[in-house]
Amino acid sequence: MLARLRSVFGDLQWRPHHDPIAELILTILSQHTADKASGRAFAELLAAFPDWDAVRVAPVERIVEKVHWAGLSRTKAPRIKAVLERVRAERGNYDLTFLADLPLDAARDWLMALPGVGPKTAACVLMFALGRPALPVDTHVYRVGQRLGLIPARMSADKAHAHLEARVPPDRVYAFHVGLIKHGRYTCTAQRPRCADCVLNDICPSAFRA
Repeated sequence: MLARLRSVFGDLQWRPHHDPIAELILTILSQHTADKASGRAFAELLAAFPDWDAVRVAPVERIVEKVHWAGLSRTKAPRIKAVLERVRAERGNYDLTFLADLPLDAARDWLMALPGVGPKTAACVLMFALGRPALPVDTHVYRVGQRLGLIPARMSADKAHAHLEARVPPDRVYAFHVGLIKHGRYTCTAQRPRCADCVLNDICPSAFRA
């Protein structure tokens, strides 16, 4: 499956994104919204404040104003403040690179103990910022994974994280995640999937039925 996706999208190699705390804040902003919208909100947040400490102590209304592009700003702004408060209280700073040295499950648990951080957000921080084999399950990965029979029909997205991680080799987690997202965006779309053009249609139990 990965070899066929590679023939379409190329060899998807991990590259560092933001540092872990920035990736965490960006991922919170990306919850239930498009990447373009969350990216704009993140850029405006960075432009408005000199550092994360300034965000932590800022009035929540000012953060709401700066991140409104991401939607649900009245939920996300106080969540961001709460996360920064907790990180600062526990670590004394905002450096989360220590997560690279913890066992994967311990690093995930530490992140998920933060306010509003679930398995997807934690996995995004670990994979995108630190290159760890945590597998985020977004809407594309969940939909395509179910159609391909990799995720049981009644399994929730939250439970699918551990289920898929157990099946995908650690060194292929990034390629699998990004490959399924690209496949879900361009071929295995939510409405009217292009099964005739799919390189996986002969091994997909849902081909020509979705």
